[in-house]
Amino acid sequence: METNLRTLGPAEARVVLSFREQGRDVVEAGDIIGLLDSEQTGRKVIRNLLRKGWLARLTGGCYLLMPPERGAENIGENNPLAVASAVVEESYVGWWSAAAFHGFTTQKPTTVFVAVKRQTPARTVEGAEIRFVTVEPRKFFGSKRYDVYGRGTLISDPEKTVVDCIDRPELVGGATELTRIVHAAMADIDAEKLVTDAMRMESTALLKRLGFLTDLVERPPPDALRDQLRAAIPKSTRSTFGARTRRNDDIGYVAAWGLIVHARKNDLLAEVPRIRKAGG
Repeated sequence: METNLRTLGPAEARVVLSFREQGRDVVEAGDIIGLLDSEQTGRKVIRNLLRKGWLARLTGGCYLLMPPERGAENIGENNPLAVASAVVEESYVGWWSAAAFHGFTTQKPTTVFVAVKRQTPARTVEGAEIRFVTVEPRKFFGSKRYDVYGRGTLISDPEKTVVDCIDRPELVGGATELTRIVHAAMADIDAEKLVTDAMRMESTALLKRLGFLTDLVERPPPDALRDQLRAAIPKSTRSTFGARTRRNDDIGYVAAWGLIVHARKNDLLAEVPRIRKAGG
């Protein structure tokens, strides 16, 4: 009977246990070769550990260690958030993926969205579809390390998740899904940190969307913070939100925020049960 057990030879055991004792989740080929003091032996051990399920390939020469706690059977890595965040050293899981992690949506996106500082092509790792989104340096902040099924994973914190989603609605499934996320998030996030993070992004369009959406879902920040948002928006600027073109029954211009909304109110509130029947 064919088995699929994760056995270890002496050199393989040395590699796995050494890096596990160091608390390493990600290892490079050079680390293994250096530990074994032989490139030939190191390359052979890497091939064996990949085949047996002790390593998962992230990029060329970079691997995710599958610890002994995973058990004796080779079942692969089924933690897409941890895999995605480990591919690029300076990165964090964000947008729709982070919103789902924090419980702001019931949707489970099939693609993991990862913020990076340099352009990185999309790839599939251990069955996880990963899309890397290049972020400007001023917007690359607000992540924390969370335990995701035993692996430390960098994910945007709740407030930065909302800010990132408002900044890039197309990375959360569009305007209706974004409205659902804002409604859910505003129930328990830190409003002061939310406004601070939003202003740090240096995006007028983002501030307008934040003000409009929190008003729309009837969960605005406290008056002082709301006034702070409005004061940061230049009076002569206009931005759009929603579809590219306007329909006759769209919300249109929202004077309070200087925002032109190309969407119907009921459409935006379709996934917000508490107020979805309110108004046109």
